[in-house]
Amino acid sequence: MSPFLFWIFAVLTLMFGAAVVVNRNPVASALSLVVSFLGLSALFMSLDAFFVGIIQVLVYAGAVMVLFLFIIMLLNLRVEEQRRINWPAAAGGVGVAVILLIQICVVIAHFQSARRAFPPLANSTTDDVWNIGRLLFNNYNLPFQIIGVLVLVATVGVVLLSRREPR
Repeated sequence: MSPFLFWIFAVLTLMFGAAVVVNRNPVASALSLVVSFLGLSALFMSLDAFFVGIIQVLVYAGAVMVLFLFIIMLLNLRVEEQRRINWPAAAGGVGVAVILLIQICVVIAHFQSARRAFPPLANSTTDDVWNIGRLLFNNYNLPFQIIGVLVLVATVGVVLLSRREPR
């Protein structure tokens, strides 16, 4: 991928990631998250991680965001009412963000490997899906099962929270 496309997708991902936090409307925030996921998927594709990029679109931008939008509509969330901005807290947050950015730039400037281009990936005889599945079910089977149980518990919790009380 050309550096121009990389920067376009990187800026797109960051802008819509910031829009997720800034938007007061939960539906607009969820849709901004979808666009951010699409930009992230394009970045994965540029790294030749095609399986991870496609899963990013199918699972996160597709299924999870549909579930989020369903929950937002089910719980009937309203737009957050306008509040006064806490200027000392906002200035502190911007200050911490600037200090973190300076620290990241200093670390990258002193990290010699960051200045060199990555060598091209070697072509593999097996596909990504086989490698990921083997790694997932051999080395990370217990965390995979724990995540499945957590998703089930979250789904049951959403159903219980959205239930209407009889009057």
